[in-house]
Amino acid sequence: MKPDDFPCYGPDRVADALDRTDPLKPTIVGVVLAGGTSSRFGSANKLLTEFDGEPLIRHATRTLVDAALSEVVVVLGYEAEAVHTALSGVDVRTVRNPDYEKGLSTSVETAIRVVGTPETDAVVFLPGDMPAVDSATVELLSDAYRAELGTALAAAFDGHRGNPVLFDRSHFDALLEVTGDVGGLPVLAESDESALIETDDLGVLRDIDTTTDLRHQR
Repeated sequence: MKPDDFPCYGPDRVADALDRTDPLKPTIVGVVLAGGTSSRFGSANKLLTEFDGEPLIRHATRTLVDAALSEVVVVLGYEAEAVHTALSGVDVRTVRNPDYEKGLSTSVETAIRVVGTPETDAVVFLPGDMPAVDSATVELLSDAYRAELGTALAAAFDGHRGNPVLFDRSHFDALLEVTGDVGGLPVLAESDESALIETDDLGVLRDIDTTTDLRHQR
């Protein structure tokens, strides 16, 4: 199924559905994907580039930390030690992906192998190069999941799919099978329980791949 064909639910629909569901709170882990080589950014590691007075990676990481998830894990790869240092003082766990050069799917796999324990109900993935996502957007995805509106949920703006994306544990095995320089999109597309969660957060569409992207974000 193409993302444009997914059901799309706004905040009011999420709130209404949440009012009618079991109040139990699932264990949702946040994962920042920060292992890429920044190949389109030039010679610098974009995640270490200053944005609003601090390294870019701290913004996406703080988005998940401030969303009151059960835990936040950052998957490192390229220049792992420098990125780890840039996260000093942020309450996260870091893990290293030794196969980061093989593409984004290997960072997703690393994350699932670390956090995909029986205690984890779902995982929210956010790329480390998306500094403008509001933590309230992550909380809305979590609420939509708790409201049983889907098991594979993507944040959207004006009907356009963006990030972060949440996957229930029923999709963990499928995520482990994805290969190449893609994240969870193939799993999202193939699931019969996928949905878009409409937000008013333009940040869900704004990633930074080039120095031009960075200038436009500022």
